[in-house]
Amino acid sequence: MTSDPLPISAAARHALEQELADVRAERETVAATLRDPDIVAGDRGDAADQLQRSGDLARLDARIEDITTRLRRADEAGPPPAGVVGVGSTVTVRFDDGAEQTVSIGEVTQGYDASLVTADSPLGRALMGCRPGDAVRYRAPDGEAGAVVVSLGGAPPAQG
Repeated sequence: MTSDPLPISAAARHALEQELADVRAERETVAATLRDPDIVAGDRGDAADQLQRSGDLARLDARIEDITTRLRRADEAGPPPAGVVGVGSTVTVRFDDGAEQTVSIGEVTQGYDASLVTADSPLGRALMGCRPGDAVRYRAPDGEAGAVVVSLGGAPPAQG
């Protein structure tokens, strides 16, 4: 994520709040399976299982902290600006080669989704705060590239 607090859309906020509830519920389930640390494990298998659950607990705690921090920082940033690219925006861009693509600016991506550009990616950072007609330069895997914001809004990319 970027160092500056970024506002998020209502849909992104809802998704993060739902994920936070899910992760907290999972944490409670994992924590309930842990044994009292003063009790010595019965065999190496039990000890390994307990160690795995302890690692799971640490991973869940870290994710809870990440989500909580993101939501707090979004509150500090205020609502997404109208008329400019922000997290949750659907943007049509024209690249240097003339190709146009409609993308959504999002927080994070899971797996490959060509229609999602994360806000902390090079293109995402370049687009943040832009208006239709603005040109941007950003670092691509093959070197510097450019794009022009054609439009904001419209139909979001189809979800496959």
